[in-house]
Amino acid sequence: MSFLQTLINGVTRLNDFLGRWIAHLIFAMTALLLFEAALLLFEVICRYLFDAPTVWTTEFAQFLFAIYSIMAGGYVMAHRGHVNVDLLYSHFSPRVQAVIDVFTSVVFYIFILAFLYFGTSMAWESFQGQETTYSAWNPPVWPVKAFIPLAVTLVLLQGTVKLLRDIAVAINPRYADVLKDGLDDGEGVADNIEADVKEQHR
Repeated sequence: MSFLQTLINGVTRLNDFLGRWIAHLIFAMTALLLFEAALLLFEVICRYLFDAPTVWTTEFAQFLFAIYSIMAGGYVMAHRGHVNVDLLYSHFSPRVQAVIDVFTSVVFYIFILAFLYFGTSMAWESFQGQETTYSAWNPPVWPVKAFIPLAVTLVLLQGTVKLLRDIAVAINPRYADVLKDGLDDGEGVADNIEADVKEQHR
């Protein structure tokens, strides 16, 4: 069980680390948009000194926002931040919740594997065709689309460690308080409870 705890910790901390760093892109997007607004205002005042000086800032901010949005999936899942309806679910025991999650994970895998397949295909086609935006700036699009399979893979990894934890809890409810994710202060507890379980079976 210590291997499973290590796996859960590793994947969750990876998503947490990447999510926190990706979050800093919001500052870059804000700075770009403020920069563009300031230059556009200055352009109105000094029309003859600037000829569309900010043709790239809006598109670049859109690229950053796209990366920010898709790369947040694993982080949000690690923090259990995805929207769900738990009017009944929250009243069930941890074991029943785990059993329900095991069964509903089928829907998760159907969606996420389809997303991974089509997202990878889209990114590859964009790279092969050297796709651009066809705007005045005309930057390449494929570097942004390359983040799609990466982001989906991180969500898939987070969903997989959650499924493994749910299976463990469904088999033995005691593991609900043992198999913490990497964001909890549960490191070291697993070994103590596991030893206690072994002691009871002697």
